[in-house]
Amino acid sequence: MTVPFNLISIDENSKNLAIFFPGAGYTTQGPLFHYSEAIFLNKKYDVLQVNYQYNNKIYDEFSIEELSDAIKFDVKTIIDKVLKDTSYENFYIIGKSLGTIAMCSELKRDIFKEAKSVWLTPLLQRDDVFEAMISSENDGLCFIGDNDRCYIEERYNQLVKNPCIVSRLLPNVNHGMEYDNDPVGSVDVLKTVIHDISQF
Repeated sequence: MTVPFNLISIDENSKNLAIFFPGAGYTTQGPLFHYSEAIFLNKKYDVLQVNYQYNNKIYDEFSIEELSDAIKFDVKTIIDKVLKDTSYENFYIIGKSLGTIAMCSELKRDIFKEAKSVWLTPLLQRDDVFEAMISSENDGLCFIGDNDRCYIEERYNQLVKNPCIVSRLLPNVNHGMEYDNDPVGSVDVLKTVIHDISQF
């Protein structure tokens, strides 16, 4: 399957690129990515949205490992295509949930050695994501709620020991980066996360 992507550019000669890896059910149109996009465009960054669609029936029979391999392959293919015709020097990589699988693969590449990373609701239960985060030498931000199904206290406590990643544990926040049954409070969570990303 062809994986759609969207490269938003406001400066023809930009040397800066922010790459968005969404979740399975949380697209690049979701508020975390929508407002992050505005931040990066204001900072004269181009924005690459990788809009994979693994909710498609085609992937119903895939095991989680087959899906992970598909994510890594698809993302690498798109990034190779985009970088072939450009000369970016500064990178941010932002992934949510499923997108953190792509992050742990892409951050190994030499071109992303200095990239800044933003881990939104990372899949801490996955060894590849967890190992990538605790050993990461990229400056990073991590946001996860203690009501997130992917939150594992023991692993999170190891993660906070990595001096390269600033980790934010959000009390009572779920995997959607929201409070259950509190939309107004959830807007405050969104505001906090977007503010931290803007300052990063």
